[in-house]
Amino acid sequence: MKKLSIAMLSMVLAGSMLLTGCGGGNNQAAGENDSADTQQSETAENTDGGVLRMGTNATFPPYEYVDENNEVAGIDADIAAAIAEKLGMELEITDMAFDSLIPALQSDTIDIVLAGMTVDPERAEQVNFTDSYATGVQVIIVPEGSDIASPDDLEGKNIGVQTGTTGDLYCTDDYGQEFVKQFDNGPLAVAALVNGQVDCVVIDNEPAKNYVAANQGLKILDTAYANEEYAAAIAKDNTELFEQVNAAIQELKEDGTIDSIIEKYIPAEGDSEDAAA
Repeated sequence: MKKLSIAMLSMVLAGSMLLTGCGGGNNQAAGENDSADTQQSETAENTDGGVLRMGTNATFPPYEYVDENNEVAGIDADIAAAIAEKLGMELEITDMAFDSLIPALQSDTIDIVLAGMTVDPERAEQVNFTDSYATGVQVIIVPEGSDIASPDDLEGKNIGVQTGTTGDLYCTDDYGQEFVKQFDNGPLAVAALVNGQVDCVVIDNEPAKNYVAANQGLKILDTAYANEEYAAAIAKDNTELFEQVNAAIQELKEDGTIDSIIEKYIPAEGDSEDAAA
């Protein structure tokens, strides 16, 4: 298998619901700063308020998912709310297909993407990526008893992926399009694995944990497929917003806010609390 490296340019809720993809088009407002006059940081000096339009694909728990109130929740939603508060803006979230996110940025349908999106060279030619706010790992889900024990065993196998994700890009590059079966979201890819339509699924580690927990007979291989960095994406021509958002992310990293948000959903190993998703 060709070795991969990530350039530093840079579930679903209840088990019975896991195999049903969350519908796109959900809008919600959150994170409004109700004391903007006293709490705005230096990152908001050139911001006139208004709405920060975030796009995401809410089938990627715990980074984004639709909660019991039919609202988008998760790590990225909370980080976006914290960014909007720093900028004195109201956050509006739109749930859409993952492969529609970059085109939506380019058409000015949304202002920012937070969707567990990995920084890679191809995407960086289309959008500007902020500093990374989290790391991810691509893993392989297989049925128990599978003869797939590591990435080296994927040659000639039918591999399930979510369309447009790095798992899709990596596997297509490594094994050829004829062996990669694309699905609109992670739950559909996992459903295909359960039904025997594919031999494995390559997807990010955190949602993989939730998918496996909700589907008896599946497991995650110990050997990771690839390591990667997550960042927010902003249109190339929106340089002012990019600078403001990047500064806000730097502040949120420095003051521990982002670490606290991630810990809320992904407790440190040995933590007795369950993840929120």
